[in-house]
Amino acid sequence: MKSVSKVATAAIASFVLGVGAGSVLHAQAKIPAYSVAEIDVRDQDGYAKDFLPKAQANIREHGGKYLAGGLNKTITMNGAPPPNRVVLIQFPDMDSLKAFGAKQTQLEADVGNKYASFRAIGIEGVEQK
Repeated sequence: MKSVSKVATAAIASFVLGVGAGSVLHAQAKIPAYSVAEIDVRDQDGYAKDFLPKAQANIREHGGKYLAGGLNKTITMNGAPPPNRVVLIQFPDMDSLKAFGAKQTQLEADVGNKYASFRAIGIEGVEQK
C-alpha cells in the first residue's frame, strides 16, 4: 500500500511541477512586434538592385518575417491613398524590432534615400489567448 501511495504522490507532484513550469515558460515568452513601412519608390530599378537586397538581409538578421505587402499591393479603405510600396514585417520581440530599426534607418540614409522616401512605425503585438 505504501508503494502505491508513493507512486500516486510522485505522479501528482510531477503533474503540479509540469503545470508550474509551463506557466513560467508561458509568462517568459516574448510578445512579437511588427513594423509597418510606407515607401514611396521613385527609382524601381535602383531600389530593387541597390537597396532591397540589403534591406532584406537586415530583416533576416534580426529575425524578421515578411507578412504582407509589396509594390502596388495596397488599397485605400479610408483617407489618403498609400504610397506605392507598403510592407508588414513581424519580429520576435520589440528589442529585435528596435535593433532592426536602428540599422534600417542608417541603411536608408546611406543608400535608400537615393531611390525612395520612407515612413515606418513599430507596433508591439498583443498576447494571444
